[in-house]
Amino acid sequence: MTERDAYIALNMFEGIGPVRVRELLSILGSASAILQASREELVQAKGVGMNLAENLLRQVDSMDVEAEIRRARGVGAEIITRADPEYPEALTHIHDPPMALYVKGSLQVSDRHAIAVVGSRRCTHYGLQVADRLSFQLAKQGYTVISGLARGIDAAAHQGAIKGKGRTLAVLGCGIDQVYPAEHAELAEAVRGSGAVISEFPIGFKPSRNSFPQRNRIVSGMSRGVLVVEAALGSGALLTVDEASDQGKLIFAVPGRIDNPSAGGCNHLIKNGAKLVEDVDDILDEFEYLLSPNPEGREDPEHVKPQVQLSESEAKLLEVLGDEVIEQDHLIRVSGLSASAVATALVMLEMKRQVVSLPGRKVKRKT
Repeated sequence: MTERDAYIALNMFEGIGPVRVRELLSILGSASAILQASREELVQAKGVGMNLAENLLRQVDSMDVEAEIRRARGVGAEIITRADPEYPEALTHIHDPPMALYVKGSLQVSDRHAIAVVGSRRCTHYGLQVADRLSFQLAKQGYTVISGLARGIDAAAHQGAIKGKGRTLAVLGCGIDQVYPAEHAELAEAVRGSGAVISEFPIGFKPSRNSFPQRNRIVSGMSRGVLVVEAALGSGALLTVDEASDQGKLIFAVPGRIDNPSAGGCNHLIKNGAKLVEDVDDILDEFEYLLSPNPEGREDPEHVKPQVQLSESEAKLLEVLGDEVIEQDHLIRVSGLSASAVATALVMLEMKRQVVSLPGRKVKRKT
């Protein structure tokens, strides 16, 4: 059996995962040697007791690698193992690299410049818009956007990258022959055309409570940094952050309102050292020497700009401001609003990043 086939077989085994395979490799030297080892040789590895060794020996003869390869190709996927040159180099550096990846689409060398964009399934409309916009801009800058194809922020991240005509990768928590959630089947096909859909699980594997946290290490492992757009305290997205932290990756977070539970996780990350992200430049500045600058990619296309909700007073002040720098006293006179109403509206407009306060009680519209 070739080394490639041995990795596919080991990936199909029940009761053994990447960490124990790593320990076995350190003792036996190769994946094919693991499949040929005796019980006495297997139990030398850390975490491999007599019961697990017996279980592995029972499974060896029943593994049909050729049939698994045919099943994968039958659903349009290829299997890439740690023995293949196409295997993502970044994953070889994590604690528990997957033994095999089922890939629909293609992996490219440029995917080494990737940013993971994650967040809550139950997110706000604002969160969806921000994930879409930032992913669009990252894609325009040549970065691959990685996420998990889940509802909410994940889906918006993939969609934004596709709109930006860039690359995006979706890592599944189930077999490559399935899509979870089912309503994202069309999105999965779009991702496949703009990058790849990826799974480490064998054909037929059903999603489970443990499979989604397991896939998170691949999401973070293939990225240079993880951006959390909107996540509550206790959100599964923070598990990806934990993996990224263990892997030494950069953590970014979009701040949210203090009275919005969906933003609690992001605000907590920022308080604990994550880089606050207000626009894409906050991310790009950390990687300024990786890719050639593309200022056009940082502009917001009209269809992905967040729609800011303005009160009547706020809208009136913006109309009066136009493109001029105006003193607040002049705004009061021209707008016909009271001094307190103008002061309140200007504070809200600055929070909404529509105006900028200048010295001398002057204000101008933010461009």
